[in-house]
Amino acid sequence: MTFEFTDVFIEKLQGYIESQNDAAITKLFKEVHYADVAEVLEEVTFDEAIYIIKLLDSDKTSDILTELDEDIREKILENLSAKEIAEELVELDTDDAADIIGELSDERQKNVIKEIQDDELAADLKELLSYEEDTAGALMAKELVKVYETWTVAGCMRRIRGQAKDVTRVHSIYVVDKEDKLVGRLSLKDLIIAKSDQKIAEISKPKVDYVLVDENDEQVAKIMAKYDLEAIPVVDENKVLLGRITIDDIVDVLKEEADKDYQLAAGLTQDVDSDDSILDLTKARLPWLFLGLLGGIGAFLIMEGFDDVFSKYAALFFFTPLIAAMAGNVGVQSSAIIVQGLANDDVKGSINSRLIKEMLLALLNGVLLAIVLFLFVWVYQGKINTALAISVSLVVVIVVAGLIGTFVPLFLNKRGIDPAIATGPFITTSNDIFGILIYFLIAKMILGI
Repeated sequence: MTFEFTDVFIEKLQGYIESQNDAAITKLFKEVHYADVAEVLEEVTFDEAIYIIKLLDSDKTSDILTELDEDIREKILENLSAKEIAEELVELDTDDAADIIGELSDERQKNVIKEIQDDELAADLKELLSYEEDTAGALMAKELVKVYETWTVAGCMRRIRGQAKDVTRVHSIYVVDKEDKLVGRLSLKDLIIAKSDQKIAEISKPKVDYVLVDENDEQVAKIMAKYDLEAIPVVDENKVLLGRITIDDIVDVLKEEADKDYQLAAGLTQDVDSDDSILDLTKARLPWLFLGLLGGIGAFLIMEGFDDVFSKYAALFFFTPLIAAMAGNVGVQSSAIIVQGLANDDVKGSINSRLIKEMLLALLNGVLLAIVLFLFVWVYQGKINTALAISVSLVVVIVVAGLIGTFVPLFLNKRGIDPAIATGPFITTSNDIFGILIYFLIAKMILGI
């Protein structure tokens, strides 16, 4: 049954907390999924959230912590002792535990790890924390099912039972040699139907996809998406098996990247949300707004330089917003398609071929739109030369905007800069300025001013 998050539930919960009715609170959350509990904690006061966290069992609160908003989780962790945090971490998979402990200061990390009684877990967390952020190493979990190629099927089954109890989901069984180097994978079906005295090397599949420990997490996501993998092993440069990455971690990577790209496209220079402080929101928005201001000033200076055109053909002034808007829209469309293609690794071939294709596409769209605009201006103004100047300018502006929208993200990607930046105010402002300049230059040339 789906959990219903209502004001009545919150009021009941807050009443139990006020009366310190711990038994009622425990019963209230008994059948509630930890993700729903996290949602509740984000709605109550901070003191109430701490009260609930300290009341519920660690096997549940550990999962709750992973679902909480980072800012709320950070505040909760600040109010827990090193021992209390350690008790939460031992209930989690190593990748989730490393993510949480990684949010603490270096000093608190050391204190928490000291409180972990499981030496193997403590060593695993130290290893995971040593990897660079946004790499496969930082993303992987140490829990996996590993068998040696020299084992028999019977011996393998006994050892798998021991390993599998610590693994939340068994996606694959990895086969290693005596030096722990990854040499293959094993399916449960092949293991079940094999003879008990057969060697694992005889039934394992040597072909196995893997990623290096220092591989960028976005590249890992692309590999898993391309080959439709639920999990992928992680190895070092010697192909020693270190851990595995599962699809739930990749979903988080894709979501974070999508959020970042969306904010870049909207003109935000850093990761923010609606609950951040006014100062943080200002820092994120102001740079692009300032760019827009400079673009507006540039457009003003360009238009001022063509005051002689306005004095003779005032109608051109009223079509300036249309030209600027079309330039910005076409540029954003072109750049958005390229950025999406780059993100999905679908953009192949040379930049020149892409530019030629975009030029032809923009030319076709421009001509069709220009015909409509020409007829409107001619009928409305009754001046064929004015209609011709405006419509021809529109075609050229759309072609140039399409080329800029295509070239800029490809260029940024080649230089190792996130191309998503090209779908926001940057491309809109630059195309507005170029569009206005081209508009008046062509109009002046056609009208013979």
